[in-house]
Amino acid sequence: MNTVQKQRLEGLSEKIFLDRYAWKDADPSHAKVGDVVLVLTKDDPKFPTKEVGEIVAREGRNATVKTRRGELVETDVEKLTLNIEKTPEEMWDRLAKAISSVEETPELQKEWEGKFRSILDDWKLVPGGRIAAGAGASDELTLFNCYVIPSPKDSRGGIMETLSEMTEIMARGGGVGINLSSLRPRRAIVKGVNGSSSGAVSWGGLFSYTTGLIEQGGSRRGALMLMINDWHPDVLDFITVKQTMGQVTNANLSVCVSNGFMKAVKEDLDWELVFPDTTYEDYNEVWDGDLDKWKADGRRVVHYRTVKAREIWHTIIESAWKSAEPGVVFMEYYNQMSNSWYFNPIICTNPCGEQGLPGWGVCNLSAMNLSKFYDEENNDVAWDELATTTHYSVRFLDNVISRTPYHFEENERNQKKERRVGLGTMGLAELMIKLKIRYGSPESLEFLDKLYGFIAKEAYLASAEIAEEKGSFPAFEADKYLQSGFMKVMTEVYPEVGEAIQEKGVRNVTIITQAPTGSTGTMVGTSTGIEPYFAFKYYRQSRLGFDEQFVPIAQEWLDSHPGESLPDYFITAMDLSAEDHIRAQAAIQRWVDSSISKTANCPADFTVEETKRLYELAFDLGCKGVTIYRDGSRDTQVLQTEKKEDKAEVKSTDADAPSNEEKESLDDLDKTLSVSVSAKDKAVFDKQYKKRPQVLRGATYKINTPFGMAYITINDLNGVPSEIFLNVGKAGSDVFAMAEALGRVCSLFLRYGDHGQKAELLIKHLKGIGGSGAIGFGPNRVESIADAVAKALETHIQNNQYDDHDPAPVAATIAHHDDHVSSDSHGTHDHGSAAVTSRDLCPSCGSASLINVEGCKTCSNCGYSKCS
Repeated sequence: MNTVQKQRLEGLSEKIFLDRYAWKDADPSHAKVGDVVLVLTKDDPKFPTKEVGEIVAREGRNATVKTRRGELVETDVEKLTLNIEKTPEEMWDRLAKAISSVEETPELQKEWEGKFRSILDDWKLVPGGRIAAGAGASDELTLFNCYVIPSPKDSRGGIMETLSEMTEIMARGGGVGINLSSLRPRRAIVKGVNGSSSGAVSWGGLFSYTTGLIEQGGSRRGALMLMINDWHPDVLDFITVKQTMGQVTNANLSVCVSNGFMKAVKEDLDWELVFPDTTYEDYNEVWDGDLDKWKADGRRVVHYRTVKAREIWHTIIESAWKSAEPGVVFMEYYNQMSNSWYFNPIICTNPCGEQGLPGWGVCNLSAMNLSKFYDEENNDVAWDELATTTHYSVRFLDNVISRTPYHFEENERNQKKERRVGLGTMGLAELMIKLKIRYGSPESLEFLDKLYGFIAKEAYLASAEIAEEKGSFPAFEADKYLQSGFMKVMTEVYPEVGEAIQEKGVRNVTIITQAPTGSTGTMVGTSTGIEPYFAFKYYRQSRLGFDEQFVPIAQEWLDSHPGESLPDYFITAMDLSAEDHIRAQAAIQRWVDSSISKTANCPADFTVEETKRLYELAFDLGCKGVTIYRDGSRDTQVLQTEKKEDKAEVKSTDADAPSNEEKESLDDLDKTLSVSVSAKDKAVFDKQYKKRPQVLRGATYKINTPFGMAYITINDLNGVPSEIFLNVGKAGSDVFAMAEALGRVCSLFLRYGDHGQKAELLIKHLKGIGGSGAIGFGPNRVESIADAVAKALETHIQNNQYDDHDPAPVAATIAHHDDHVSSDSHGTHDHGSAAVTSRDLCPSCGSASLINVEGCKTCSNCGYSKCS
């Protein structure tokens, strides 16, 4: 094969290639002067830093490496990553030879080695990470990215068995999905030990913890998806588990939602939380997490709780708004669309959510790089070349099924019964920029339908051709297969596909999967998955370090158009509305028989209500799942547009500036939120800040909150709200301190700039924020202190049309913020049966459950006592 080096990888691309995918030398002691290596320059367990360099000196076990940046690093050879392959061409040769080796004759092997090599060349087909790292390099590493193992048996032995299976798969490079719905809920009776269960969520914590201990080939952590069904009694605990620090930190979470649940949400119906009756003698043998099958067999279920479906839905939405989790998978709809509906139901997805699988299901992934299929001469897609690459790629992935090692007989038996593959794409955003199509526009939705319909059609025709030559997957039944929701859509638009399947059969139960391709897409220098570019200049935090990235296509345009701005078809993820993200996902989902890894990026000020509308839009448009990411909603994010250390200090120079106390409050807020504020911006702030007169008039509102009674005073300046005071809880409590801080920050916000719609904007961002509890029902439901402020402010604005009369209790105040007068009695007034005892935050579990019991602050949630 031709191994003349044509590809030159630089920067992060080179680091990813050498770290993740190049064939490695298992013995770093072989390192010698002149070798190109990866050297560990920061040994951090979560975010280490590695650099590419050349060994310039070696003495015993010590080596000196000169990095690409020119730095000299002294290190032990054990901290070096030594590679056998140095170039992509060497990797492509290895992969083409390995994957073609399963063809039946030497002639076919030679033919397909050449064809596979032709589509690997220039990154037209980018194999999934496990294929790239393992094929032809190791007989131990799995070539499958995705695994789902059956739900654990509801016993200690069953859970430990699942843990062992998960560990074995992860150690060999596979990501794992586990549905926890088979495990009995918290406090359910366990007769064998005369005790009660710790619940499905606690066992999920065990799987998560173990995942964090597993390092795959020294370059990546294990990857885990945990799911639970909407009927499980622990579903609310599962949704909110990540709000308790440290419980589940190494897993992605999703809730499996049924059509019936979504109907209950829309119609505001009750929802039953149930679990099978565990007293059946054959319970442990029969129960596998499939509640519908359990009920169909006439077996009893135990009713645990009745809740409003909207309560669960709101909790999901609010949690996703806070931290981008949990995601939602519309699992019943997924199975209706699935080609395996008649013999192998989908129970969970892989860690990134794009591959739904049955128990013991696996899938191997690769992506075609769409940026390589631009016909510049005709300003169109190179359709013929794309068709050829699609056909070869389907055979490439089908061959992987025969080439990969199997470490569990159940995986091999299941995969060879259904031969599931997942061909996807990367470089979509780059291709659309070349075609001058704005991602998210109506024109783009038509283009996406045409493009992905074409890929799906060609992929299915290719699978039918392979079936004619090698046979269909063993579980294939033409009539049932063609009755899946997906195949009905396919054959209606492309009847030739149905005809080919009826005549020849089909080799693979599913063929199309849209994976995220985060590392491989970054390595080859194009847009990842089906996503728009995150930004055209950004910083990427990974296990290789913190790297500045530039998008070449944008830089090239700017270089050739000096002084001009990028055209509007250069669109980024944050420029799009969240609805545009979902509509693009739905357009592509129509032609994807599995699922899609797609994130709806939202700005930091995206509200809970907007999040709710987005999730419901995804269901209505036929998406199989939905995940949002609100910018800044996590402490650590992989991509960001601001360099971490670029935090300018804030200084005031204007004579008409806020008081020293107010400036300190602003500066503290800037530090807390890591907001980058330039000196120029601060000067503008000072000029726009409205100084407080000596006397203001307003109203005080008494609102019950989960933390006790809140007294919220809103004062007006020139008829517009400009100041908020909050008294909640007892002086000296954490709740009291945070309430005062919230009042100060709200006041600073209201008194800055042109008032206009400031109060309405504050309402928008505070309304609906929830905490560990809520009080009240319907429009009187109060989720938190912040929600109470929003409701008081809303009422104040509505009542503030008073020219001839005053609203409810009016308070004339002359105090500055640093003159707050507190009243310990606020937490103990007799407010009747609806009153809530004043509570503080528990330092152990973080819930608002710390109350005075027998003279000591005790947590009613976790049992923490300040006196013990």
